Amino acid sequence: MRGVQIFSGTSHPLLAETICERLGTQPARADLGKFSNGETSVNIGVSVRNQDVYIVQSGSGKINDSVMELLIMISACKGGSAKSITAVMPYFPYSRQSKKKSHRGAITARMLANLLSIAGVDHVITLDLHASQMQGFFGKPVDNLFAEPFIARWIRMNVPGWREAVVVSKNAGGTKRVTSLADTLKLNFGIVTTDRRRPKVPLAMTDSTVFFDSIEEESTPVAKDKDQDPFTLHLQSGTSDCSQSGDLRGEPNTNMESLVAANYLRPETPSGARRPSELEAAHEYTDVRVREVITGRLVQGHLVDDDYPSTGPTSHPASGETTPGQNASRDEPETVPDSMVNSLISNTSSLPGDHALGGSFDAAESSDEEGSAGKHVEQEKTITLVGDVRDRTVFLVDDMIDKSKSWTAAAETVVKKGGAKKVYCIATHGLFTEESLEQMEACESIDHIVVTNSFPVPPQVVKRSKKLIVIDISSLLAESIRRHHYGESVSALFHLTD
Repeated sequence: MRGVQIFSGTSHPLLAETICERLGTQPARADLGKFSNGETSVNIGVSVRNQDVYIVQSGSGKINDSVMELLIMISACKGGSAKSITAVMPYFPYSRQSKKKSHRGAITARMLANLLSIAGVDHVITLDLHASQMQGFFGKPVDNLFAEPFIARWIRMNVPGWREAVVVSKNAGGTKRVTSLADTLKLNFGIVTTDRRRPKVPLAMTDSTVFFDSIEEESTPVAKDKDQDPFTLHLQSGTSDCSQSGDLRGEPNTNMESLVAANYLRPETPSGARRPSELEAAHEYTDVRVREVITGRLVQGHLVDDDYPSTGPTSHPASGETTPGQNASRDEPETVPDSMVNSLISNTSSLPGDHALGGSFDAAESSDEEGSAGKHVEQEKTITLVGDVRDRTVFLVDDMIDKSKSWTAAAETVVKKGGAKKVYCIATHGLFTEESLEQMEACESIDHIVVTNSFPVPPQVVKRSKKLIVIDISSLLAESIRRHHYGESVSALFHLTD
């Protein structure tokens, strides 16, 4: 290829060499290093004047160094009068930060796209973006290639009995990716979801119903005086025949239980209009498809039996101490100030799940590994498997393998609860942080781990691993570079077939 210079960053030199080998050329010379104070040093060793420059720089374990090195290389080639500069980034850094997860959060992926444009990039080639809408962050063309054809080809050639397998998504955000692979292979698909946001309701309140009585209601089971305030809060327990009532303005007969229950105030729903409970539905709902829904318990990322003791955070007062809302003498009611009553009532409009700006307070993540830094991790969760995987091979699919907990939990669920006979964990980008590869190797429910070489995995790690399989996608990137240089259409690469 004439008029082309392909440079390699320090993040993934092996991939750049393989791409150049397929194109019949050699990586252009560039001196990359660091100064004594840690600053990145870049010196382009060949002329790039009126040349099409391609810089292969994927994400790596030192993600910030890789990004800064790429920006400096783009700027150096721009200053050398390059005709065009294309950044080949198989794994796009900060791709999981493509949306705001809090009001003061940053859309870091958009900021990185702006940095690339300011540095002087003219084109971006990437692979399996975490969120495809990220292409709108760029003012320059973006080719978002897909590794799905290579993964489907590997499955057809290396998995025995793959026609009877099931493609399963390990989280709700990856269903589109899973259904696409299932359509390519003409297979059934399923989903594994983890319930992380179920509100923790105190045990003492589970059998209580709180409702308001108005002036017009005459059939209330609680007797009222004529001079009583028309709006009165009543707490009626399902385990006791007695009912307690108290004035919302803080009369002495108002106890703390009714005030705490005010945080969960809901209008009484007529029995004919309410949704049947799970126990009632079990006797009325006879659809056989309900058998394909299996639930289990996760404790610290591992599947446990249903009779496993609960590990939820509980606190017990020491002897002689009292908890808020509990007097030393239980027979003596506690008087609550008016300010606390008003605060409890106002909190009913901001229960978990609603937000003042509308919508959900904590939007569902597309990956259960997103946004977990700095947040409290619940010890126990509920995991649900939807789909029939019994005595079948399961392909757990996602765009990247970062941490191992969600993968091992999904694998244990489909094997121990669903009865799957073999599990393949398949992803495009194998990040393998925090010894996640070793943890997945130790999981008995996982048989094989399949990734591409878009993210650098040390060769010694691949040789030492017994389950890891790496698919080479250098031919896809090389063909994309060739077509872009000669002005040919790249759309055919989005629909590769065998």
